Amino acid sequence: MRAKTAARTGSWRVLPAGIWALGFVSMLMDVSSEMIHALLPIYLTAGLGASALAVGVIEGIAEATAAITKVFSGALSDRIGRRKELAALGYGLAALTKPVFPLASSLGWVVAARFVDRVGKGIRGAPRDALIADLTPEGLRGAAFGLRQSLDTVGAFIGPLAAIGLMALFADDFSKVFWVAVIPAFLALALILTAVHEPPRQDRRPPRNPLSRAELAQLPPGYWAAVAVSAVFTLARFSEAFLILRAAEAGLAAALVPLVLVGMNLVYALAAYPVGALSDRIGRRGLLVAGLALLILADLVLALGPGLWGVAVGVLIWGLHMGATQGLLSALVADAAPAPLRGTAFGLFNLVTGGALLLASVIAGALWEGIGAQATFLTGALFAALALAGVLWLGRGKGGAAHR
Repeated sequence: MRAKTAARTGSWRVLPAGIWALGFVSMLMDVSSEMIHALLPIYLTAGLGASALAVGVIEGIAEATAAITKVFSGALSDRIGRRKELAALGYGLAALTKPVFPLASSLGWVVAARFVDRVGKGIRGAPRDALIADLTPEGLRGAAFGLRQSLDTVGAFIGPLAAIGLMALFADDFSKVFWVAVIPAFLALALILTAVHEPPRQDRRPPRNPLSRAELAQLPPGYWAAVAVSAVFTLARFSEAFLILRAAEAGLAAALVPLVLVGMNLVYALAAYPVGALSDRIGRRGLLVAGLALLILADLVLALGPGLWGVAVGVLIWGLHMGATQGLLSALVADAAPAPLRGTAFGLFNLVTGGALLLASVIAGALWEGIGAQATFLTGALFAALALAGVLWLGRGKGGAAHR
């Protein structure tokens, strides 16, 4: 009853302290990561001579690596009945890789740094999301995942904004900006070690092998429906590196390119928590449909909109669709997955969507190189339309997380 009441009014006030702490951990790590990633596509293409296709492959491999790692870290967290230690290990590994970026002298070093950084993301992702579900009452899950996503995204626009100021301060010296980015990464590690605490384990024996056929059979149809829709959806949501390249193609100066992520993530951060909290009250499916419609609109504007103004509008709509969907997808997984298998459920969810992101980024890079930016975003709109059709079709059934 308390959870339902909180879902109706002021749910952020009663969210557990651990949710806030995990949100700020995500925020600090994203400040660090986005300071680097906002400049990385331009650094790769202009500084190290990489092609747009190479950027797509690098980004896709990096994210797919994280997704594959999440399966095993999530299953391990279910097996040992502990989540915090694995999440902290992942954040620590990511922090340790940050100094490699300013020290890199070739494309190979950058690829290696991105790879190891994403391994860290993979180790922390599923245990952290399962920990959020463990800490949060059922009626507040949309708010909890929305809050973490909002704080994470606050970092994602502070980072590029800081990159802009530091590029001006350091006269476009990429390496110096990358060195500053090391600081918030280690602050994030310190915070999760000191401020996040594991909740008491419920009286359920942990699964001996969470990835066995018998255990996976306990994941309900609603869970697999959410995974299937998310996979098609992710094919439309390729790496944001292509938003940066689109802005550069439209004439945005290199020093101002991080504004793309600033604008996108500002809208994302403002939308994620309110949408998550609203989904606790009215259900998730209708809001997910709206988010997919926004993605179709964003792709069309980015493909057909004129000049920098068209890019700016498309990027802001893209950010709005992210705020309307990303926390909801996590909440759907938390709603459907049995508590002893939450880590595994989040790991498999991220494996499937990570593989889809790899494919999407490679397709986007190939289309960009072979035909142009317009074809890239029009193809994204097509995949988003397919995902939207899937959500509407699933909505014809009864029950399951996909219909909440």
